[in-house]
Amino acid sequence: MKNPIVDKSFIFAEKILNIYFFLRENNHYRLADQIVGSGTSIGANVEEAQAAQSKNDFISKISIASKEARETAYWIKLLDRKELIGDHPDFIFLQS
Repeated sequence: MKNPIVDKSFIFAEKILNIYFFLRENNHYRLADQIVGSGTSIGANVEEAQAAQSKNDFISKISIASKEARETAYWIKLLDRKELIGDHPDFIFLQS
């Protein structure tokens, strides 16, 4: 059975990877490392929650994904500068 949250968090992680590579190509290594860590962790925790051993385990994994999403939102706001991202289409996607 398809799970839209799993699917969307995977697509989000792919966009984060594109931004990561773009930032690294432009020598913004530290920022790239920060956003790739939190941005890909969202989907990893959502995926892990699918195999939770209990309701509490599921809640724990989803809570971690939520915290990572909040951190990623911070990095997205911080990166919203022409000298860092410009009009990168994946960044525009992440802002919506």
